Amino acid sequence: MDAQTKYQYWLDRAHYDLDTATTMLNGRRWLYVVFMCQQAIEKLTKGLYVLYMDDTIPRVHNIRAIIEKFEDKLPLGIPEETYEFFDTLSSYYLNNRYPDYMEDLTAQIKEVEAKEVLERTKETFAWLLTLKK
Repeated sequence: MDAQTKYQYWLDRAHYDLDTATTMLNGRRWLYVVFMCQQAIEKLTKGLYVLYMDDTIPRVHNIRAIIEKFEDKLPLGIPEETYEFFDTLSSYYLNNRYPDYMEDLTAQIKEVEAKEVLERTKETFAWLLTLKK
């Protein structure tokens, strides 16, 4: 499979996760809105990693850590505010091994934040698409 096909695989999954975030918003599942936003951006950055590097994608969920590995190859730099958003999204990654963390996060995420994160994710997603080779 060539790099373009692998990128498309990641992109398809990223779109699916972004659509799922919208579905979760409509279902008032605030925690899962932000989690699916994190997943969408993580998968899109992994797709870009395939294009700019190779197919040995880091097995991490930290979006900043993924994109920093190929940032120097991008046609545009990543603004610090975008990196800060990546950090915020990465904090929403759900690790099922830590149920207390999930309970705490569920209590913290409210409708307003979920809507804001989804809107910012859509904007960031569209911008990341412009970075494709």
